Amino acid sequence: MADNSRLARPVILGQNQYGKAENRVVKITRDGATHHIKDLNVSISLSGDMDEVHYSGSNANVLPTDTTKNTVYAFAKEHGIESAEQFGIHLARHFVTSQEPIHRARIRIEQYAWDRIEHAGQGAHSFVRKGQETRLTQITYDGSSWEVVSGLKDLTVMNSTDSEFWGYVKDKYTTLPETYDRVLATSVTGRWRFNWTDDAQEAPDWETSYEDTKKHLLQAFAETYSLSLQQTLYQMGARIIEHRGEIDEVRFSLPNKHHFLVDLEPFGLKNDTAEGAVYLAADRPYGLIEATVLRDGCEARIPVDLTNL
Repeated sequence: MADNSRLARPVILGQNQYGKAENRVVKITRDGATHHIKDLNVSISLSGDMDEVHYSGSNANVLPTDTTKNTVYAFAKEHGIESAEQFGIHLARHFVTSQEPIHRARIRIEQYAWDRIEHAGQGAHSFVRKGQETRLTQITYDGSSWEVVSGLKDLTVMNSTDSEFWGYVKDKYTTLPETYDRVLATSVTGRWRFNWTDDAQEAPDWETSYEDTKKHLLQAFAETYSLSLQQTLYQMGARIIEHRGEIDEVRFSLPNKHHFLVDLEPFGLKNDTAEGAVYLAADRPYGLIEATVLRDGCEARIPVDLTNL
């Protein structure tokens, strides 16, 4: 029952809306060995006959925001994601036509673009996100010798398959299931130290070195069949050391950008990686994998904590 006491108050309800913001959904479509990614951030706002929920707390006209979240993931599986626009149209039409109290739906979608990583391996399932990295360098000079440490941050990469995680230690707190086909994604922060230290030495071609170093770390990421992110990190560093003679040390900090299969069983939908699956892209908490890879005989000088570099 409405609270009639409000009628005596010189207060009225103005514009209002509610919904679920920033639903991260990644849809991977498999066309044989070629994979396609749609990576969206979907925010939903609904408005209509919602006075009573504000005045008296009655939820009789309220579709839970958790339901709107579930709808995003279910629609990604049922309808696919042809485009951000078409996906938003499906959602808005659904909310307004299926719920009488809802008069207006606003769907805001950010789409994150990915480029394919060209590599010598089989299949087309390795990607690097557009917008890509920030290039970094630190120059130290003491009047007689130089130290040059260059690198990058925020280089987001993904393998949509060719990654497993199993055989790990389990105790009474372990709930994570083993997986033999998972998404492996990370945002690469890396530094590499040059062995050029003296003006008497010929300096590297810095532009060529940066582009080639980035190419090798990307190709190593794409071509490594990964049983752990640690293994992938080592292969990325090793490939740089092996192909770039001017670099003696590489350090990476790789957050594991977890992609969890969404449980669609409550909606009667099978979510199988073999058919192309819908994932929840979780931003936190995340595993953080860090290590240094060195040329044999060289000393590590890049700080363990890259924020102190």
